[in-house]
Amino acid sequence: MLRGVETRNVSPVFVGRTEELRVLGEALGRADAAEPQALLLGGEAGVGKTRLVEEFAAAATRRGAVVAVGGCVEIGADGLPFAPVSTALRVLRRELPGELAAAAAGQEDELARLLPELGDAVPGRHDDEGMARLFELIARLLEELSAARTVVLVIEDLHWADTSTRHLLAYLLRTLRTGRLLVLATYRSDDVHRRHPLRPLLAELDRLRTVRRVELGRFSRDEVARQLTGIQGAAPASDRVDEIYRRSDGNAFFVEELACSDSADSLHDLLLVRVERLPDEAQRVVRILAEAGSSVEHRLLAAVAELPEDRLDEALRAAVGANLLLTEAEGNCYRFRHSLVREAVADDLLPGERARINRRLAEALEADPTLVAPDRRVTRLAGYWYCAHDAAKALPAVLEAALEASCRRAYAEQLHLLERALELWDIAPEEVRDGLRAAEFEDMSLRGPGERSGGPDYVDLLSQATVAGRLCGERDRALKLARRALKLLDENRDPLRAAWFWNQTSLLVQAQARGDGRAELDRARELTRGLPPSRVRAWVLAHSAAWAMVRHQGPEAIASAEHAVEYARMLGALPAELNARATLGCLLFHSGDVAGGLRELYAVREEAVAAGLADQAARVYVNLPSELESVGRYREAVAMLEEGAAFTKSNGLVVSRAWVHANLAETLYSVGDWDGALRADEKTQRIGHAAKPQGIGRLISALVALHRGEVEEASGLLEEARELFGTSDRLPQESLPMARARLLLASARGRTDEARAALLGALDAGLPPGAVVYGWPLLLAGVETEIAAGTADEGVLERLRAVGRRLATPAPVWQAYELWLRASLRRARDGAGAGTGAEVDDWSGAVAAFETLERPYDLARVRLRLAESLVARGGDGDPERAAELLDLVTAVARHLRARPLAEAAGALLPSRAARVPGDGFGLTARERDVLPLVAAGRSNRQIADALHISPKTASVHVSNILAKLGVATRGEAAALAHRRGLVGSGDRA
Repeated sequence: MLRGVETRNVSPVFVGRTEELRVLGEALGRADAAEPQALLLGGEAGVGKTRLVEEFAAAATRRGAVVAVGGCVEIGADGLPFAPVSTALRVLRRELPGELAAAAAGQEDELARLLPELGDAVPGRHDDEGMARLFELIARLLEELSAARTVVLVIEDLHWADTSTRHLLAYLLRTLRTGRLLVLATYRSDDVHRRHPLRPLLAELDRLRTVRRVELGRFSRDEVARQLTGIQGAAPASDRVDEIYRRSDGNAFFVEELACSDSADSLHDLLLVRVERLPDEAQRVVRILAEAGSSVEHRLLAAVAELPEDRLDEALRAAVGANLLLTEAEGNCYRFRHSLVREAVADDLLPGERARINRRLAEALEADPTLVAPDRRVTRLAGYWYCAHDAAKALPAVLEAALEASCRRAYAEQLHLLERALELWDIAPEEVRDGLRAAEFEDMSLRGPGERSGGPDYVDLLSQATVAGRLCGERDRALKLARRALKLLDENRDPLRAAWFWNQTSLLVQAQARGDGRAELDRARELTRGLPPSRVRAWVLAHSAAWAMVRHQGPEAIASAEHAVEYARMLGALPAELNARATLGCLLFHSGDVAGGLRELYAVREEAVAAGLADQAARVYVNLPSELESVGRYREAVAMLEEGAAFTKSNGLVVSRAWVHANLAETLYSVGDWDGALRADEKTQRIGHAAKPQGIGRLISALVALHRGEVEEASGLLEEARELFGTSDRLPQESLPMARARLLLASARGRTDEARAALLGALDAGLPPGAVVYGWPLLLAGVETEIAAGTADEGVLERLRAVGRRLATPAPVWQAYELWLRASLRRARDGAGAGTGAEVDDWSGAVAAFETLERPYDLARVRLRLAESLVARGGDGDPERAAELLDLVTAVARHLRARPLAEAAGALLPSRAARVPGDGFGLTARERDVLPLVAAGRSNRQIADALHISPKTASVHVSNILAKLGVATRGEAAALAHRRGLVGSGDRA
């Protein structure tokens, strides 16, 4: 902790804050019980946040917790990315050296980006998931460190946090679910104005149920009196309390300042009074410290102050004795006791004075880089030169700082520094620009072999800023930078670089849902046509093929993918080749070559894993399960998704992991594991980083809510999905399921016209050939709405019938849906419950088709329709079969908590007592046939063979029997059946 010189204007007695300490103590208790906690402590400047944190930290330490504090530094010269997190990690390394070494094992190179003591951070690959990989490692590190003992992570002054720190904190609070960890962040609430960058983060965190916000108020008059008593050592006069309470308005820091002053100056002037009372040399030192940073090293201060050692000590002693400065033992540094004093001193500096101080700081640090910690030198130097208004020195320093920020995965800070370099470019001397080293820029292969002449230029700078903007999520800024470059480039003289920017523009336009990006990709392809082979064209072709794939463009898309594969293979660009081959595999699958498509996708996955190309492997882990599900291979899809979740987690591919969990939610929904689907959606939301998979997860949760009769919950979830998907360039896998969900929601609310509008809007947009997986459910939702309306619209029915004829049925699951649609269309035409023999035959065929699949909810729905038809036939029907079907429907509805389905079955279900004599458990006739075989120890397949039914149907009967008997296992069912005489002695195994 910090140590300082106690003086009479600081109360040794901690005053008030009983409720806040109680809240913090309760959170610590829950953290002790392995329930991670997160609190945001807000309050105006000077209200006492730091004092409260110190009091709580001391109490937590006494309870055995490890407390690690990191403070954000005011944006300016020393704005090091991730500074508070790096500081806190150093504390944890000092307090838990063995545990941290074990938790970081194997990941030292990556974690060294924030904690250089662990090793040398290697440049690594800079892709869309680089920052997310680092965040994931930090989250897992904290979970492991807090597995055995409670860890309190404190981030102070969040209002000054760099963008990367804010992103990391948001990620931690979304994803931390295990460990004995308490995260406490403080911020100045009066500084968070409407446009402050912290404001969106606070709004985001407020939506998390795991985060609690605590607002620290001002002191009451009684508390001010107690504070003054502590400061003065005796109770003050009542009129003195009244005066100070009035002037301070209960702000704890202002009370301290007013307690030592008899003047009636403004509070701002009051903050400077003690500075102006210092000796001249002490005032000079304080002014240097105010501009040098939040925490300043003694050696740097000595080099800039240019005072003899004894006089410097005297000046510092005077400032510390006046309670203006505190010393930090670690790092041999000084800082202001309160940031308000530093701000007042810095604001009092003249512009020329500020520039001269920064120049002296920069010159001293340039002459002796050891004056500050190695990981802070580059950023501090860049800030000092920039604030000194020396473009010649600032430009190369800022570019070096940008490169280091990139190495730290601090892409937001890299973007900020690169934009600063763009600002300096034109005013820096030409010889400085010409002397820049190419090493200060990453090689983006914007120029072909042998084309680079001399050092980097302004367009190279724009390319780096574009990439940094994309990687940190500032896509709008990145798009503006790319477009600026395109205005500057002569496409005839520099077509390859222009193509690169057009390709980036396409990706950015699509990512922001501001267009489909087709025109930009076409321009990039045109510019690279006829040029010597290049990686730029390889990726342009790969992206063009992928663009066509997700929009189900048909045969021409296959040709595009094949060309992309051949070109990349010729160039030896394996990542681009595997990317294009993954696209080709999906396209072959969509075209009907299921075996060929799957074979290609499996091959790409194996080659990518073997080559260490995690991004390409992850793409297969995302796409392949979707294709498997589309042909009804659900268990295979689930297994692949679970494998993909482990792969993406171990490789730090956070965005890909979000996609995997979103697809897992979709598949689990299909196979009837709705609670599992909801859990997968929650994981997708916690992972964040990508709006599209979050939208898919929310859409699945909305469908589950609808099927469970939770209409308003579904409405809210659908609105979330709509916002996440955006409003421009929705892909079929987004627009068609959304249309179906909107249709179902409107139907549940009885708004038939609204439901029809959603259906017809989707049909007017067209169903691409590869969108069969989304097309059939949409058509069925449409016809079910017409049935529910009572009077079907013949025009709508004919439209559904016509579209159904065009939809492909390459797999049993879609053949089953075709039978369902045909039966539903007959029902809509003939009227509900017509009970004709043809209707029974239609529904019997649909039931038989779905009994071979693993879609229990869909099977229950067609069974319900068959039961309705049988009941409607009256004496010509089969009441025993209808009752058995309704029992099966009820069991599934109960298991899934699908209330509307259960109510529909219950409305048709005859009195159980009337149809099931004697057993007392409501077993159907078929279940009474199955029970003796269960008691005999037969497997589902043996039961199926004995009764001439499918194993799946046997499994459903067994599940129903267990539920009705109220037992968990077959053995318990057998024992109960024998005990209650439900089976004979000859039925024992």
